[in-house]
Amino acid sequence: MRAFWAAGYEATSTQDLCAATGLGRSSIYNTFASKHDLYEKALRHYMNDRNARLAELMARDLPAREKIRTVLWWAVEPDPAEPPGCLVVNSLVELAPRDRAVAELLRQDTARRVELVRSALETGRARGEIDPGKDPLALARFVAATVSGLRVATRGGADRAELESIANTALGVL
Repeated sequence: MRAFWAAGYEATSTQDLCAATGLGRSSIYNTFASKHDLYEKALRHYMNDRNARLAELMARDLPAREKIRTVLWWAVEPDPAEPPGCLVVNSLVELAPRDRAVAELLRQDTARRVELVRSALETGRARGEIDPGKDPLALARFVAATVSGLRVATRGGADRAELESIANTALGVL
């Protein structure tokens, strides 16, 4: 997963995958049907991990704004042990335009994340934490797009101050 995350699908060689997995070339192809199969498994693993963390946060009894701030700060303060950016965002740019299977997987993932955030924002609106004139679905899509933008900015070398200014601007929309 980290090999694909760091370099992308096309740039990750079989040798890179052997080094990352500790498997030999023949073992890679005996274990996985193809490089694409391994990529899809890695992408699913990444999405499942990230969505579980998001679902856990959205289920907590916290104000909606605090939940969204936490999500944004996951992008502002990424784990330094992880490659920069986001495997989902990278896949959206690199593979989705020409790979229907990956595009559908990513569409479902985006819908899941947006729904988790929308539900939390809807609850926040019902509690009076979010302006009743604001559409929770539109806000959830905005949060998802902002997180993606933060991940791209990180990969592009944005510094902490830049990332915080983007996240704080997004929080001001709520």
